Amino acid sequence: MATQVPQRDVRQDGEGAVRARDPQSRALRWAAATALLGALMVYNSIDSSGSELPTAPVQAAAPAAPVTTTPPPTDGPSLPASPPTRLTISAIGVNAPFTPLSMDASGVLQPPPDDNNNLAGWFEGGPTPGELGNAIVAGHVDTKTGPAVFFLLPLLKPGSTAEITRADGTTAVFKVDSVETFSKTDFPDQRVYGDTPDAELRIITCGGAYDHQKKDYEANVVVFAHLDSTGPS
Repeated sequence: MATQVPQRDVRQDGEGAVRARDPQSRALRWAAATALLGALMVYNSIDSSGSELPTAPVQAAAPAAPVTTTPPPTDGPSLPASPPTRLTISAIGVNAPFTPLSMDASGVLQPPPDDNNNLAGWFEGGPTPGELGNAIVAGHVDTKTGPAVFFLLPLLKPGSTAEITRADGTTAVFKVDSVETFSKTDFPDQRVYGDTPDAELRIITCGGAYDHQKKDYEANVVVFAHLDSTGPS
């Protein structure tokens, strides 16, 4: 389903990211992220032909999150906005650069390219990793050429760390709270995409059984993590 971007009041922050001023605009960004992840789940399969993303299954794969207000910030650590440049998850051997995930001229969200299996995507319409709020990272579990960047993501354990190097020379270190698998027919949109009072991270890929008829996975693997510490790169 093509996700059209409504006109809204925005401001330009210091790192060049466009940030929405009002809660409704912020919620719309998560609806956009939901559509993106739905597209990823359809696209990211071993039998993928590499053609354009189908649009009809997107809503069924991950329905849009409801509109909510932004929770007040707490005393947890946070960083100013700055784009991520590299993701390191030592426990599962991930060391990958980032590519921004955005929308094309017609308002359709684009997935990471499938010609590079070691590439993580970051939804640039949301908070940057380390910034207050819920940063969304997504990537392929595999492509038609073999295992991809998040192939071992289901093996990650609570307490493991994910380090994200940022363009401003800082590193945001996230500690994993849980790794959970959700059926696409019962996906908890608000819990995954909703705003958070602290700096948090979601890492999402495909999971569960692979349906060869539908050429799609039946579930999504989601890593829930919070910002634990920050430092220089």
